[in-house]
Amino acid sequence: MHAEQLHTKETQNIENLSQPMYNPFVERYVMDDLKQLRVEMNDLHVEVTKEITNRELAATTRAVSYATDTITYFFYLIAGVSSVLVLVGWNSIRDVKEKVHLLANTKIDEVVTEYEGRLAKLEEELHRKSRGITSAQQRLAQHQDIYSLWLKAGQEQILSNKVDIYDQILERDPDNAEAMTYKADVVLDMEEPHWAIALCHQALRLSPENSHAFYQLASAYALLDAPEKALNYLAKSLQDAQGNADSILNDPHFANLKKEAKFIALLRGYDSSFQSTQAV
Repeated sequence: MHAEQLHTKETQNIENLSQPMYNPFVERYVMDDLKQLRVEMNDLHVEVTKEITNRELAATTRAVSYATDTITYFFYLIAGVSSVLVLVGWNSIRDVKEKVHLLANTKIDEVVTEYEGRLAKLEEELHRKSRGITSAQQRLAQHQDIYSLWLKAGQEQILSNKVDIYDQILERDPDNAEAMTYKADVVLDMEEPHWAIALCHQALRLSPENSHAFYQLASAYALLDAPEKALNYLAKSLQDAQGNADSILNDPHFANLKKEAKFIALLRGYDSSFQSTQAV
């Protein structure tokens, strides 16, 4: 009976609307603009990474060229000194050649090893940045899907379909406490308070200070005719909050608490301007 009255009331509210509840063209424009902005930011990130990489490679090339020229000049110097030594009879040409080759090879191996290490680090950094860009693109696509599902849930009128949409959001983002609490709100309208309680406790494990989860718990226990628990969770949801107590009083989930003195007192503490006409 309660569900039929609620459905009739919602139907009357929809028929009396003076303007649309949402504008799909504006939402589509905002969504596309946000998508384009994220894509441009991603492209800028890629361009900056390419520019840094090109500059590092250019610096490495210059360093290798400088090292090669230095070794060449050093080789010429040793060759000249060795020629002088040969002239004075200190060593044979073969000994000088072997020592020069040994020294040159040693120096070249040291330089090559050093720059191989630097290039390996550069390659690893490029791979890391590439993985980061790929991960960012995947997260961007996931956020776009989730945003579309939120819009779809806000427009859906059939409760079971809403539950399916929130399940799709949770499939993409299992730790989305907000989706759990909104799903709990829908299942309360489906008169499934035990299901709503399980969802709210799961959301509180992820977000211990989630006031929406406390509010849904209060609604569920009110439907189960457990006023003490309902008032306890309602008080937690209203901590440090200011709002319209009349909307809470008129919430059909709290119909069993309207004559509770503690309930009226709690609403007065939440909203100083609240004046209840209910008989206590």
